[in-house]
Amino acid sequence: MDKNTWIGFLLIAGIIVGFSMLNRPSKEELAERQRLNDSIALARQMEHEATMISEAISAETAESPKPYDESKDVEDLQGRLQAAYGDFAVSAQGNEDFATLENEKVRLTFSTRGGRLYRAELKEYKAYGDTVNALHLFTGDESNLAFTLITANNRIISTQNLYFEPIKSDSVLTMRLKTGVDDAYMDFVYTLPQDEYMFGFDIVPHRMEQVLAQNVSTIEMQWRQRVPQQEKGRKFEERYAQLQYMDLGGGIDNLNENKADRKKEAGRLRWIAYKDQFFSTVLINDDGFSSSELESEPQNKYSGYIKEYNTTTALNFDLREPIHLRYYTGPNHYNTLKAYDENLPKEQRLHLKSLVPLGWKIVSWVNVILVIPMFDLFTSWGLHIGLIILLMTIVIKLIILPFVFKSYQSTAKMRVLKPQIDEINAKFPPEKMQERQQATMALYQKAGVSPMSGCLPMLLQMPVVMAMFWFFPTAIELRGKSFLWADDLSTYDSIISWSTPIWGIGDHLSLFCILFTLVNVAYTYITMQTQASGNDPSAKMMKWMMYLMPLMFFFIFNDYAAGLSYYYLLALFFSILQTMIFRWTTDDEALLRQMEENAKKKAGAAKPQSGLMARLQKMQQEQLKQAREQAKQQARRR
Repeated sequence: MDKNTWIGFLLIAGIIVGFSMLNRPSKEELAERQRLNDSIALARQMEHEATMISEAISAETAESPKPYDESKDVEDLQGRLQAAYGDFAVSAQGNEDFATLENEKVRLTFSTRGGRLYRAELKEYKAYGDTVNALHLFTGDESNLAFTLITANNRIISTQNLYFEPIKSDSVLTMRLKTGVDDAYMDFVYTLPQDEYMFGFDIVPHRMEQVLAQNVSTIEMQWRQRVPQQEKGRKFEERYAQLQYMDLGGGIDNLNENKADRKKEAGRLRWIAYKDQFFSTVLINDDGFSSSELESEPQNKYSGYIKEYNTTTALNFDLREPIHLRYYTGPNHYNTLKAYDENLPKEQRLHLKSLVPLGWKIVSWVNVILVIPMFDLFTSWGLHIGLIILLMTIVIKLIILPFVFKSYQSTAKMRVLKPQIDEINAKFPPEKMQERQQATMALYQKAGVSPMSGCLPMLLQMPVVMAMFWFFPTAIELRGKSFLWADDLSTYDSIISWSTPIWGIGDHLSLFCILFTLVNVAYTYITMQTQASGNDPSAKMMKWMMYLMPLMFFFIFNDYAAGLSYYYLLALFFSILQTMIFRWTTDDEALLRQMEENAKKKAGAAKPQSGLMARLQKMQQEQLKQAREQAKQQARRR
């Protein structure tokens, strides 16, 4: 390596070291983190010991025969509970019961054990293959939310081991955790509005100063959830299932969705989302979750689950003030999530709409301002989903039609110039490649043709094409919608399936994908007939590559949503129709005469060259000049 390379490496190393030193936490921050980690470890250890004592007491009372002196046995049991749970001993035993809140969209079931959300059902959706029961995001032990309490006499208690008393009124459910101190209790208050997926969750202490430690400013929260497989296509459900979160500054991040991942976030997080392909469970804290440990673990494909998420975090806690949280249990529907930010200042917005992946920034704006509004408009007309996708295809093809026509014109001009290009190739052998290129560019300049003019229109329409690629696999509106032989346009439409997956294909064949591949081959053939092709080996190789691309698309899209393959199939039909119309309305001889007339006018005007063609020609002239100088130098050396 030369000196400049070594200097570059040293500068990069210096920047990395300097950045690391600037971002190194202070001694106070390190001490605070260590104190928090030590308290968490101690809390977990003491919580485990309390749980073991409780389980031993329950097993002993269930299995041992009742003693003769029943009052003494009860007194002994209460003593053990008092030793394990202190003032919470009155809530350490009980029977698990359930209470329900529901509106038009959700049915929420809460357990008295832990006062937690036990089951979340979405009334408007069904699991794949189930036409009767409402879809549940989780139920039973698939999810658990618990808080660690530190008592005044330094006992560590977890709410998951305690029994709450349900108090229900209309759309509000209060789970009350009682203590042995008069009029001292803690309420978990759940408030479900009408026609909403989001509901309030408040933690309200009442006269708990004598029960809980007063020198504790935070309360630890543990949240675990296993995400069951809800869709037919596990591959895509795994791809879009991820743990996502946003900090108080609005920055959004996520854990790796392809493998086990774990992160520690020292900053405050405003919300944490346990996300599936089409549904999410989100916990929101406007004051922020702090010192969060986030974990995502993919599940075995035979387990019936997609991911397991775990979060350990801390919440600001004041014995005299409630903690205000919010729960979202609902679909990843763009307009539903966007509505939560309406009429809010920028700094207060939740940005939950980011749970719907719409592609990179360069293409997501197309989905936001064009695709989604157009889809919503056609849906509001009450049309069938197959007709909606057809209308969307027509509108999009009309939008990009000027670019397609411009690209075809460039191709046609190159085609009519092919005889003259063949003459140039015959005049200059391959060893005089620079002279050949210079003569070809001079011909293009004279005829007013730019080789790049056909590429630019194609690039301009790519954001629209890519936007549709992102829209269909994540559009919950397609979920469960059938069309022709496809019973669900949000997943693949298998017409043949087998048990053992085949590499590159999988365990099925999708009919829309097969039709798309066949039509793509036909479109490639028609397109090749309209383009100028040379006789050199590179041109022949390019021709074969053009035919191999549709076959590659088959292996790519066999697992994709049937709605996407159906859209691409329609788009190809319209592309073939456009190409045929362009060919019928284009006279090659007339086009050549027009190009020759334009060349004569340009020659008569004698205007200075400008633009891309002039720069390309100048570059080739300089390259040719350099080549000649090198040839002269080599001749002199000989």
